[in-house]
Amino acid sequence: MEDTTLPARRTAKNMLACYVASEIHLFPTQGTLASMMSCVPVERESGSGGACANCGKLGIDNVKLKNCTACRLVKYCSVDCQRAHRKQHKKACKQRAAELKDDQKYIQGHARPEVDFCPICTLPIPLPVHENAKWNVCCMKLICQGCNLAARKRRMVNCLYCRTPSPKNDADRLAMIQARVLKKDPEAINHLGEAYCHGEFGLLKDMRKAVELWEEAAELGSIPALDNLGVAHYHGAGVDKNVAKGAEFYEKAAMQGHVDSRYNVACIELEKMNNYRALRHFLIAAKMGHKDSLETVKRLFMGGVATKAQYAEAIQGYQKAAEEMKSHDRDEAKRIS
Repeated sequence: MEDTTLPARRTAKNMLACYVASEIHLFPTQGTLASMMSCVPVERESGSGGACANCGKLGIDNVKLKNCTACRLVKYCSVDCQRAHRKQHKKACKQRAAELKDDQKYIQGHARPEVDFCPICTLPIPLPVHENAKWNVCCMKLICQGCNLAARKRRMVNCLYCRTPSPKNDADRLAMIQARVLKKDPEAINHLGEAYCHGEFGLLKDMRKAVELWEEAAELGSIPALDNLGVAHYHGAGVDKNVAKGAEFYEKAAMQGHVDSRYNVACIELEKMNNYRALRHFLIAAKMGHKDSLETVKRLFMGGVATKAQYAEAIQGYQKAAEEMKSHDRDEAKRIS
């Protein structure tokens, strides 16, 4: 029987085989954003208040003009004028509306979500998160390795956040997770889904059950659950393979600050040879502290796709993010690990 287990989300590279081939210089370098925006305003400017795109009435005196809500390129003095102008404006309106929607992918998600911050030291957790933090199943809080080390030095054995005694075995851990699930904690539901995915805490692997839990967690606001759903649909693990749907989940997570999802979106664009779009995503992820994205920008620069200024921007952004994630306790934990 074919193993449909979800690729371990412990490593971004395992979630999606992002290639930046040696022949990358063969990819056509795409133009600037301005050259890609083929939709142009059909509004006729006439006076400071603008003019109705249909009848030409000026937006002055008692004439009140309203923007087209879809594209915001033109104005109308009435609903009748908007309807009359619809046939002429429809094509440009749809194109510009699609461009505005696409722009949201780059405007949003530049800050990491709250779940990526240690609640003890309040610093963003270094990437990859699973290697630099530990889930406390009693309260579903991620505590960074630096704070965990500091607690061990002080011989603190209870949860640093809620002070609950540490579970003694997998059965206790599972019971704590399930208690949080009953309270509709989205991160607990997502975590239980991962437990079914990997067969943890004594559970048998069940990808269908994992996907069901991730769907519930995502509806309740779990951003990691969106990423898990992206992986599941993209690779066809627990559900029918649907690359487009997987990419959609990645985009939703990326727009809410999930760095691995941003990286995966960039990889998908690169595979489609959409170099300019991919580069924009890689730059965002690199400036959020994602090392693989920084390395990819470097290779895009060496291949003639990224400019020297863009590579420098990625380096500076990555260094700034890395500095914000550093602490003495974290450095010591990394040194002795």
